[in-house]
Amino acid sequence: MTDTLDVRPLSAAEAAARFDDLAGLRITVFRAFPYLYDGDMAYERDYLATYMEAPGAFIAGAFDGDALVGASTAAPLGEHKTAFAEPFAARGLDPDDFFYFGESVLLPAYRGRGAGVAFFDLREAEARRQGFAHCLFSAVIRPEDHPMRPADYVPLDDFWRKRGYRRLEGVRTGFAWKDIGETGETEKPMEYWVKSLG
Repeated sequence: MTDTLDVRPLSAAEAAARFDDLAGLRITVFRAFPYLYDGDMAYERDYLATYMEAPGAFIAGAFDGDALVGASTAAPLGEHKTAFAEPFAARGLDPDDFFYFGESVLLPAYRGRGAGVAFFDLREAEARRQGFAHCLFSAVIRPEDHPMRPADYVPLDDFWRKRGYRRLEGVRTGFAWKDIGETGETEKPMEYWVKSLG
C-alpha cells in the first residue's frame, strides 16, 4: 500500500476496461450498513451501464499503484435512472438543471486519506464544466433501530454539510436492491442532498 492515492477522472475507455473492478468495489463497499447490498454482477451490469452510456456521465477512480481502490460516479439527473428524476419533475423542477452524484465507494483501508473530498471536488468541477447550477445525490434512509445498524455507526451527514450540501426536505424516492438476508429486491426509501454551485 502506497502513502499517496492517485484520484483522477477515468476516460470512457478506461472505465469500460475497469468495469469488473468498479462492480466489485460497489458490491464490497455497499455490503456494509446502511446499504446492506447483497450485490451480484448482473445487477451491476445494468446499473453501471447508466454511467457507461449516458451523455455527460463522469467516473473518477482512486488508485493505489495500478489497483483501483475507490470510484465515484455522476451524470446529468435527466440521464440517470427514472426513479431519481421523477420526484423533481413532479414538483415542477427541471431534472436537467441538476448534476446527479451516483456514489463514492472506497475500500475501508484507504479511508481518511482525502479520496472522499477529492471525489466531491472532481464531480463538482465536472458539473460546473457542463454548465449545471446544482448538484445532488441521494442516500438510503434506515431506521435508527435497524437490527443491522452497528453500535459505532456514524452517518456522513456532517461531512456532507461541510461540503455545502443540505437535505432537500419533502423530496424522496425509492430504489430497489437486494439486502443481505432478503430473497429478492425490495424498494428502499431514499432522500436527497443538494448544493447550489453559483
